[in-house]
Amino acid sequence: MANEMSKILIVDDEDDILEFVSYNLRKEGFTVETAKDGETAIDKVAKIQPDLVILDIMMPKLDGVEVCRQLRENKENDPILIAFLTARNEDYSQIAGFDVGADDYITKPIRPRVLVSRVKALLRRGAKTSQAKDESGKVLVLGELSIDREKFVVKKGDREIQFAKKEFELLELLANKPGRVFSREEIFNKVWGTEVIVGNRTIDVHIRKLREKIGDHYIKTIKGIGYKFEF
Repeated sequence: MANEMSKILIVDDEDDILEFVSYNLRKEGFTVETAKDGETAIDKVAKIQPDLVILDIMMPKLDGVEVCRQLRENKENDPILIAFLTARNEDYSQIAGFDVGADDYITKPIRPRVLVSRVKALLRRGAKTSQAKDESGKVLVLGELSIDREKFVVKKGDREIQFAKKEFELLELLANKPGRVFSREEIFNKVWGTEVIVGNRTIDVHIRKLREKIGDHYIKTIKGIGYKFEF
């Protein structure tokens, strides 16, 4: 079973949360490890390379946002999915999480069925993303789209589509992590860079151009946060 092959690291400073989440995920066949603080979590990720990390935000030593930031700075951790587990459901917390590379949010109080469903959906997304890459890792194949990152070529079926440099970079960023929400700030930083000053409508204009060229259904708007790619 796929679940038996999936390793999940749960990071929370509350024993009852660790026990509750671990029990429900092990019952579904997942391999589960735990950590009670951010520093231990980073060490364990290096040792076990989990498929998914479920992170509480409010923790001693390093909070969840900082742990996520540090994990994402290491390219070896790119395949690892990260979900925040938190009672703080305010918009600013979600945006902060997505800015540092979180893939999803699971809120407390935790309902077992919802937890298991979200975890399985995340792992399916990760598997789908891996399958979308060819053996060289240079071409993404997403439905009828193919994105050659070495040749800067995008095809829809047999038809080649021309993109400006920033359009291509924006499409590559979103498509490289299907299902993951990218905040507007993260998109600005990764596509245009922190030293470049661009207008507030720049992302909107580029998203509109991408939709015109590849179709409206690939790029979804997440109101108040940013965008994600789906296929």
